[in-house]
Amino acid sequence: MGNKQSVKSHLENSQRTGVFQLTKAKLNEIPPDVFRVTTLRTIDLSTNHLKTIPITIANFTNLRTLILNENLLTQLPEEICRLAKLETLSLAGNQLHTLPTKLGDLRSLRSINLSNNRLQKFPIQLRTIRQLDFIDLSKNKITEIPDGVGELQAHEINLNQNQLSKISDDLARCPRLKVLRLEENCLRLDEITRSLLTESQISLLAVDGNLFDMKQLQDHPSYDQYMERYTATKKKI
Repeated sequence: MGNKQSVKSHLENSQRTGVFQLTKAKLNEIPPDVFRVTTLRTIDLSTNHLKTIPITIANFTNLRTLILNENLLTQLPEEICRLAKLETLSLAGNQLHTLPTKLGDLRSLRSINLSNNRLQKFPIQLRTIRQLDFIDLSKNKITEIPDGVGELQAHEINLNQNQLSKISDDLARCPRLKVLRLEENCLRLDEITRSLLTESQISLLAVDGNLFDMKQLQDHPSYDQYMERYTATKKKI
């Protein structure tokens, strides 16, 4: 399970710093002794061989950042939703196909990265998180953006490289959404022009690589409304 001496050294350091980082260590499980340091604010166990997260993850009541990129996780325990102070959750490059039903209980969450997994459904649970600013769902197998997403508070949503063919008009009602990335999906032109151009707050819309030519989008009568928002944002920078 990796170098025990290295784990011990990292644990001793984490007790002083509040950060436990052990990447590329070929870990098959989270070292049990880690759970004794309940004061941790950051855990980074990226690029290991983790297949599960034990329910004792809930012990880290002060945890702000949890990074488990590039492991072998297929699901998450519901107990992860009890991390009330968690602000950053990064699980890119795993094998997740489902998410906890109570994911919305992570009320302090600001950023979630679920890119390069096996998700087929948009995690509608995220709509109840008031602080959530950034959502990365790129490189999954999501086929539609469902009704109810209008409550999302995110500033940026990345859905590049999925299998999207349908977008609910509710997406245009997201009050803070400025950046929407939909590149390399299966979207028809009318899915983009129906409401995103005219009714949303989006000022950066990335849609290359779908089932329409970009010139068709640019020639659409509503495209000018989007460009007004895009230009206004550029002037502020």
